[in-house]
Amino acid sequence: MSNTTTLSGNLTRDPEIRYSREGQANATFGLAVNRRWQPRGSDEWEESTSFFDVVCWRDLAENVALSLVKGSRVVVTGRLDQHVWETDAGERRSRVEITADDVGASLRYATAEVSRSERRVGGDEPVEGRSDPLADRAVRADA
Repeated sequence: MSNTTTLSGNLTRDPEIRYSREGQANATFGLAVNRRWQPRGSDEWEESTSFFDVVCWRDLAENVALSLVKGSRVVVTGRLDQHVWETDAGERRSRVEITADDVGASLRYATAEVSRSERRVGGDEPVEGRSDPLADRAVRADA
């Protein structure tokens, strides 16, 4: 079974980056996903908003923290993870978060200038001696 989802929405807060003792980057941000529809036979529009926590790891976490700010419109692909816990009062709580595999700027209402980040081996050292024709090229995307 597959547990992959793709959501498009706006950041509700700036990404917050942290590092583990081993130096592994972790970034989190909130995502608001809006849905708007017009019921049949009505002139009125209805709207609903769902809120999700998104978690990114390693290079993706660093790129997200450097590139995005509150209000940015993004497309997130990842897996759903449910966390369940019990409060001190004995109440059962749960929340669903998305562990991102990929995060990209949405070009529906904006343009973006993309530059490639330095590739690393094992997360520590830059890759040297590899021929990558895109490594030094900036790509401009216009919507």
